[in-house]
Amino acid sequence: MSTSPENTVSSPESQVDHDAPALAASPARYNGVAQLLHWLIGLAVLGQIALGWWMIGLPNTPPGYQAGWYNIHKSIGLSIALLVLLRIVWRLRHPAPVLPATLAAWQRLAARCSHALLYLCLVLMPLSGFLGSSFTKYPIKFWGMVLPRWIDPSPAAKELCSQIHYATVCLFMLLIALHIAAAIKHALAGDGVFRRMWSGAPAAPSEQP
Repeated sequence: MSTSPENTVSSPESQVDHDAPALAASPARYNGVAQLLHWLIGLAVLGQIALGWWMIGLPNTPPGYQAGWYNIHKSIGLSIALLVLLRIVWRLRHPAPVLPATLAAWQRLAARCSHALLYLCLVLMPLSGFLGSSFTKYPIKFWGMVLPRWIDPSPAAKELCSQIHYATVCLFMLLIALHIAAAIKHALAGDGVFRRMWSGAPAAPSEQP
């Protein structure tokens, strides 16, 4: 007996049932390490940006006053870069929770794009800052320890890195504003997105094991 076409095509219901175990296995929220790194990096970067804007107009009197703050800024930036690297490694080994099925397709796309841009900024900001400092004649001190010089000074390269650093900071501030606005929206909507990065909130009934 020949098999009819209807018997050879899986129905939408069977596809949903097939995907159900994967969705059920997805965690309701990020784990504790991911949450800690998220909030720690977020607060540290905001403080770093505030410090960067503040120290731009600092006088260099007494001698070394301005340079001292710049070295603190560089040390914090390198420390954040190490945390970002740890966050990326942890993220690759621990996938993010699945977004609620109630979210529109454009919201899912916007979330993916904004998170990708945030990660890009978190990499570019310390990298451009480090390279910009490396192209100057001044040593880079990491919490008082002088790092070895591996490239020659170049004013043109320093200026290019400074422009990239500034543009990335501006983009990051815009993305953070959108990120906070979206977080508030999801918290007020109670759709479960905000709970993914907040340990104190109970999981929604649909997210319970």
